[in-house]
Amino acid sequence: MKKLLLIYFILLSGIIFGQVTDAEKLLRTQRNDTINNWKTGGVTALNFSQTSLTNWAAGGQSSLAGSTMINLFAYYNKGKSRWDNTLDFGYGLLKQADKKRAWKTDDKIELLLKYGQKAFDSWYYAVLLNFKTQMSPGYNYPNDSVKISSFFAPAYLIGAVGIDYKPNDNFNIFITPVTERFTFVYDQELANSGAFGVDPAVYDSTGKILKNGKNLRTEFGGYLRMLYKQNLMENISFQIKLDLFSNYLKNAQNVDVNWENLISLKVNKYVSATISTQMIYDDDIMIVDGKNADGTDKKGPRTQFKEVLGVGFSYNF
Repeated sequence: MKKLLLIYFILLSGIIFGQVTDAEKLLRTQRNDTINNWKTGGVTALNFSQTSLTNWAAGGQSSLAGSTMINLFAYYNKGKSRWDNTLDFGYGLLKQADKKRAWKTDDKIELLLKYGQKAFDSWYYAVLLNFKTQMSPGYNYPNDSVKISSFFAPAYLIGAVGIDYKPNDNFNIFITPVTERFTFVYDQELANSGAFGVDPAVYDSTGKILKNGKNLRTEFGGYLRMLYKQNLMENISFQIKLDLFSNYLKNAQNVDVNWENLISLKVNKYVSATISTQMIYDDDIMIVDGKNADGTDKKGPRTQFKEVLGVGFSYNF
């Protein structure tokens, strides 16, 4: 999988660099509309789906689903200084007729702050802060009695100093060999189980906790973050975000991957459709995948994948 990702990244980079010149020409006209060197905007979307079945011979289940997405940005560009700020928020729920509790289908909060000082051409010396968490508890559905995540469990904070290549607002790569990553698990039950790579609790022979699990894990390593946006057609846009992290202190060869894609199709000013995918691989996150012969949970790192299709109301500003 790592070789495929590397090949994909090399090919994609070649395509992107070939399109940089045309994209930069377009963005020069957009920058004329900025105020006091700031360029701000965003998109918000609200999607719903509903199914109602009565005496339906083919079977099925009535359900109601809804999701919301908010993406905001504020870019500052003056002289040799650039300051990029983005906020991404997503949340979704699914309620089935025979379930008392709604199931969560999406939950995301991500804040990115990056400041750069021009080195030469489109290269900048830069510092970056990236924070991610979620809002509400998550469960391994259909089992909705055992919690596997919660607010600030996990939460990730990355602090990095490196170089940033940004020829325009549509494309940039941030690379650094000096990165500190913090994983917070402020749900003691999850921390005691060693969720998300923190040190688990220590128990005696009777199962009594002698020492609580840690709520914080610190890693030091190398980090790469890439962002690419492109209008494929007049009303169709495409966005890629890729994060790669290698922990020098433990299994540096096992690179953590967070790869997101978003396609937006604009029907008119207020109606749109979005297709988003996210792939995560982190060998410190243990996924329960069945049972062992002795009845214990079968756990191990797995490739995580999420796909969300939404059709509904949206507004760009």
